[in-house]
Amino acid sequence: MTIMTTTFIPCGAKLPIIALIAGAFFGNAWWVSWSAFFVGIAAVICSGIILKKTRMFAGEPAPFVMELPSYHMPTVGNILRSMWERGWSFIKKAGTVILLSTIFIWFTTYFGWVDGQFRMLEEMEIDHSILASIGNVFAWIFTPLGWGDWKSAVAAITGLVAKENVVGTFGILFGFAEVAEDGTEIWGTLAGHMSAVAAYSFLVFNLLCAPCFAAMGAIKREMNNNKWFWFAIGYQCGLAYIVSLCIYQIGTWITAGIFGIGTIVAILLVVGFLYLLLRPCKVGDAFRVKRLAGAK
Repeated sequence: MTIMTTTFIPCGAKLPIIALIAGAFFGNAWWVSWSAFFVGIAAVICSGIILKKTRMFAGEPAPFVMELPSYHMPTVGNILRSMWERGWSFIKKAGTVILLSTIFIWFTTYFGWVDGQFRMLEEMEIDHSILASIGNVFAWIFTPLGWGDWKSAVAAITGLVAKENVVGTFGILFGFAEVAEDGTEIWGTLAGHMSAVAAYSFLVFNLLCAPCFAAMGAIKREMNNNKWFWFAIGYQCGLAYIVSLCIYQIGTWITAGIFGIGTIVAILLVVGFLYLLLRPCKVGDAFRVKRLAGAK
């Protein structure tokens, strides 16, 4: 349960996404980053309560034991060594995973087929690109979340490689070659691309969905079980989708007065979520009765 829910807390790689959405849609409002961390913490707490009431996590909790190191005043050598290790780790990641994925995104964005001919595309032709063809396959899945276009879908998918890729992908897809220091061009283009409610839905989805490939590898290694690994990834993606759908559908109803089938589904999901959260834990009671009967 700890492994499944730890990734809900925003890591350093998700901070650029928070900053992008806050700047483009909410005027750098302070509450955006605060609410992002609150959503992550709430997801951890609610997931723990709900999962504990299922048969898979029933039983007495395992004792929490953590070995603490001997704490000393930091030395200059240790500080410099730690700075070097963390800095070099980022350089390797930026120079390999992020760079290669950005090159791939750039190539598939500006090359494609036009009139049956494969060639480099102009800015106004990127809807015919290889990446657009790939994105259109998945874009419809995110339509109930408010950002069912291929550009946003591709940005979310590339975030699975590294969360920092989301910002880089938007930069390439919208052709941000040169921008002002305050990012006016970026904010204006993105603000015209989706509504503020859809943008927050996009933010929450990227915060709660499955983490980057490196973190997925750590999850698989720690669980050492394919069944549990895929259950964890499925739970993370499913929860992210449901929460984002509820945010967009109910948020659009409140802000724009649009009420439809998606709104009804969102309300039913909220009701179901509250039921799972507040219902009594019958599985745990049955487990204790069975354990006591066995002891007698």
